[in-house]
Amino acid sequence: MARREEKVDAELLARLESGGSDKIRVPLPNRKVNEMFAIADQILGGRRVRAVCEDGDSRLARIPGKMRRRQWVREGDLVVIQPWDFQDSKANVVMRYTKTQSLYLSRKGVLPDIVDLFGMSEDVSEVAKVVEDEEIIQEESENEEEVIIEDKPVHSETIANDDDIDSFFG
Repeated sequence: MARREEKVDAELLARLESGGSDKIRVPLPNRKVNEMFAIADQILGGRRVRAVCEDGDSRLARIPGKMRRRQWVREGDLVVIQPWDFQDSKANVVMRYTKTQSLYLSRKGVLPDIVDLFGMSEDVSEVAKVVEDEEIIQEESENEEEVIIEDKPVHSETIANDDDIDSFFG
């Protein structure tokens, strides 16, 4: 039986982004109780998952029963975890974000770079600067090509040979 891939709900994403205000309409980790973003890196079985956290550590996270029955955590999912107080290498999974929610958080720039799956946290000004730099590089390379073409003498024999397909095969 094939696993169903989760798809981005375009209507919900548009509704979330059309709010106009800068309020985030998706629940965020509660920093007061030490919750943080993480990526489910590897499913280990027995309600356990290896998670790469936003602080750079890799933790063994436990999926609680009430969440396990309602939502399935897959590899590559964005989750919120809460590290244990007495053993920092282990944690509890608090919630899982859908692909639509994680795309929304990425576009808003809320996700840290280490857990940003979509890579959309760059500012628009940075993207515009990169596009301008690429256009300048393209213009410079076009100018260089023109110079090379001007330096090369054009003979009528080379034009005739270029049109002849048999000249390519000997």
